[in-house]
Amino acid sequence: MSAAPDGAGGEAGPATSMATPLARVRGLGAAGEGADHWWHERLSSVATLLLLVWLIVSLLRLPDLSYGSIAEWLAEPLAAVPMLLLVAAIFWHAKLGLQVIVEDYVHDEGGRFFWIVLINFASILAAALALFAVLKIALGGSAA
Repeated sequence: MSAAPDGAGGEAGPATSMATPLARVRGLGAAGEGADHWWHERLSSVATLLLLVWLIVSLLRLPDLSYGSIAEWLAEPLAAVPMLLLVAAIFWHAKLGLQVIVEDYVHDEGGRFFWIVLINFASILAAALALFAVLKIALGGSAA
């Protein structure tokens, strides 16, 4: 007696197998990224949250929020390094989130590619400008 086409009668075919493929066990989806992208989003959100708490507490401890006191504060390595990490975490998290939105809601392959490339370039450019601004202040560059 042969197996039924739907796999109900004994031997199951590859399409109806109850075995979990290795990619599914590893958490990979159809795009081959799956849990990895999800995990990066969660890590970047936690990093951003912790660094934002640090920023708020640090700013509240300053005598005033004038450019001079902020520049003096950012000249310290214990302020500049976390600020640089905050900038990197914010733009990385924004890039990941926008990419998920595009992947979920832009159905045209060409449009999806265009928006993902645009998001990547825009996030890199904006992060580079923000990092440059923090470094310029931290390293004592003039404001003018």
